[in-house]
Amino acid sequence: MSRIAYLGPAGTFTEQAARQFSIDGAEYVPVDSPAAALAALGAGADFAVCAIENSVDGAVTATADALAATPGVQIVGETELAIAFAVMTRPGQSLAAAARLATHPVAFQQVKGWVREHAPNAEFVPAASNAAAAQMVADGQADIAVAPERAAELFGLQVHATDVADSATARTRFVLVAQQTALPAATGADRTAVVLRTPNMPGALVGVLQEFAARGVDMSRIESRPTRIEPNTYNFFIDLVGHAEDPAVAAALKAVEAKADSMLFLGSWPRA
Repeated sequence: MSRIAYLGPAGTFTEQAARQFSIDGAEYVPVDSPAAALAALGAGADFAVCAIENSVDGAVTATADALAATPGVQIVGETELAIAFAVMTRPGQSLAAAARLATHPVAFQQVKGWVREHAPNAEFVPAASNAAAAQMVADGQADIAVAPERAAELFGLQVHATDVADSATARTRFVLVAQQTALPAATGADRTAVVLRTPNMPGALVGVLQEFAARGVDMSRIESRPTRIEPNTYNFFIDLVGHAEDPAVAAALKAVEAKADSMLFLGSWPRA
């Protein structure tokens, strides 16, 4: 039986994504953060599932930071979910009377317009996950939760609205992470990801990026995050179109590794 760690409690979109990978005989293990999900890989879990990018709010920084700080793991798959939320309270409570609205900060960015219109007086209370927001409402720590509809069933809450999303095209990408293993075979529609740290000198990042451009390797994403090691130093998270065993990608990565202060390989896997 495979054990899959995911951001819990039960009822999160991350749990839904984990089940979407359809791993036979899986046991789903809720944890309280992406970092905890990755740490579980060294403590009995076979896989971790983490949200990595949202089409409205961008990179999920908690996952990015956790990947950069967890050597020895690699991404082996991904899936995407269309994201829309349900709005829920304890049974019999009205939205108008609510003073505190709980949801994950990334989710809040996707429903701010709806909240301004329907619950303008509710104070936003950040939750560790969307399902945790539902649990907060059930426990009396908040009045409204914005969460997947399944969370209302799990925590005995009343649903006031469904399919809530300011953007009808909102999607979140989730990755399946394992301890380092053989790369998934190339499919012709793959993604490769690395984390780079460049020398702190003029033109260092441009020099690295030119190695990809010179070989015709397309970057589909680049994000920067503080290293948290030294002030004014950054990790650059780069997604590439192609597989690490494709000749052009392999040559570019070799050249980039020679120029960077450090390069952490995050994996090659089939794109969703």
